[in-house]
Parts: sequence; C-alpha cells; structure tokens
Amino acid sequence: MSKSDVRQWLVTDDKRQSEGGRVRFGLFEFDPSTGELRRDGTLVRLQPQPAAVLAYLLDRAGEVVTRDALRQTIWGGDTFVDFDRGLNFCIAQIRAALADTADSPRFIRTLPKRGYQFIAPVERLDAAGARRGSLPAPAFAERRATARRLAVAMVVVALTAVGFAGGRWWSRTSSTPSMTIAVARFDNETANPAFDGFTDALTDTVVAQLTASGHGQYQVIGNAAILRRPRDQRDLRAIASSLGVGYIVLGQVQLSGARLRVLAHLIRLPEQTHVWVTRLDRPAGDPLALELEIAQIIASDVSRRLLSDTQRSSSKAAND
Repeated sequence: MSKSDVRQWLVTDDKRQSEGGRVRFGLFEFDPSTGELRRDGTLVRLQPQPAAVLAYLLDRAGEVVTRDALRQTIWGGDTFVDFDRGLNFCIAQIRAALADTADSPRFIRTLPKRGYQFIAPVERLDAAGARRGSLPAPAFAERRATARRLAVAMVVVALTAVGFAGGRWWSRTSSTPSMTIAVARFDNETANPAFDGFTDALTDTVVAQLTASGHGQYQVIGNAAILRRPRDQRDLRAIASSLGVGYIVLGQVQLSGARLRVLAHLIRLPEQTHVWVTRLDRPAGDPLALELEIAQIIASDVSRRLLSDTQRSSSKAAND
C-alpha cells in the first residue's frame, strides 16, 4: 500500500467515520483522519503505514486483532510485499512512538501467532476536544459496567426529588440550593496510563453519589469542561468565578507499593482553604471493583463536612 493509499484509508474507513473524531489514551491524542499522533500536545513523528495500523488497533481497542485482519485491511488481500517484515516494522515504530515495550506493554500487547490487542483505556473526542465516550481496557470493562449500573441506580432514586438543567443538579423541593460544589477530574498520579479509565470513572461516580446524597441541600457540577482540564492547567479562582461555586472536590489516585491510594480534598473557594481530606488505601489488584465503595465514602465525607462548614460559616456571620 502506497503512502497515498494509506492516507486515503485513514480518511475513508467507514467504521472510523461512524465513530468520528480524535481519540485520547494516556498522554497521547491521535487523529485518525490525518494520522497525527501527539503527546501532551507535541507532535510525535509516525509514518503513514504505522499510523494506519495504530488507527485500526484503536478502532478495535480491547479486541484481539489478527495479523491476517491487518494484512487484509492495511496491505490488501492481493499484496505481494513482505507483509511480516512490514507489520513488524509498523508495530516497532508505534511502540517507539508510544515509549511502549513488548515485554511490559502499556498500550499494545502481542499475542504470539495470533495478533495484537490495544489494552489501554481509549477516550473518543468530538471536534471541540470534549469526550464523547470511553472504551475501557478489557480487564476493567465488566466491573466498570457493574459499578456504573449501581451508581446510576442511586441517581435514579435521587431523581424523585432532584432535577437537572444547565449542567447542574437541583432539588425540586426548593427553588435555590444553599450552596454549589464542583468536582474536578481526579488526577492519575500512578504514572500508569491504564489508570486513566479508573480515575475518570471514579470522578463520575463521586458526582453521582454526591448528587444522590445531597437531598437538595446543594448543587453538584461535574460535567463542565473547565473541570476536566489537567492539573497544571487548573485555575481554582477561574473555576469559582465561571461556575459560581463555593467549594470544589480535588482528587488524587496514587500507587503505594501494591496498594491503591485515593485522596479527596474539599476546598472552600475562592480563598482555597482546605476544609477536609479523605484518604483511602485499598489493594490495587482490581481498582474498578472498588470504584463504587470509594466513591460512596468520599461522597459521604464530603457531604457531611460541606454541610458542617456552611453551617459554621452561617453561624459566624450571624454573630458578627
């Protein structure tokens, strides 16, 4: 397949066009329509044919892609080139671009005599760069689905008294809640991109649990774009001003040996005063199995401390 043929395949593949948009995994973003790969916004050189192979693997993240499927799709069924050497070159180039290894893969796993599997969580982005959805790594998929169903069930119960509009939840029993709290995307500090899916899922579940447990006493904002920015681009004063929030939850996911550590900070805005910190340590074997439990504990602690802090502030203001 020539370079022009590869570029044409990247643009016109029906499955990719139906799903659309760029994809993000770990620190990387990939545009299937151009074959451009970027790491933290910096362009990473990737030749057209390896880019086509990467696009095909990303389309089928979590699936085992056979060598024959790659040959038929990328090289064509009637090709006479040295396919094995060409595919091996492409995989080697992709791994070099991703700083990945065959012995300890973070992104592409080799299944001897079968093919390859893209194993990291993948986020699909729309034209504006917002997330359209996530494809979890195969080891996390089943338990994430279970945890999400439980979290959704909690929210459905809460919807008997709670509504949603304009990116905010509010109580139907009161016209104006007494306070508003934002939940920023939890930070993956494990240095392992495979935990990106867990931190995203945990963030969403904390939002759901806070909403369910608030009983209309506060609003929860968790889906604003400003809350999804990386930590080094996060401006708490800007968040307070643009969203009109008085509190924010900041989370960290870390690894300490074989244990998973999650910290959740409740911060009063705009003065950025620490109100409370919740710290949880759990075995790191299967983090998504712990997602709902951790989110429930965090939401309970945050809700209790939030109400206590606002009551104390109200009493102080009344006595001044």
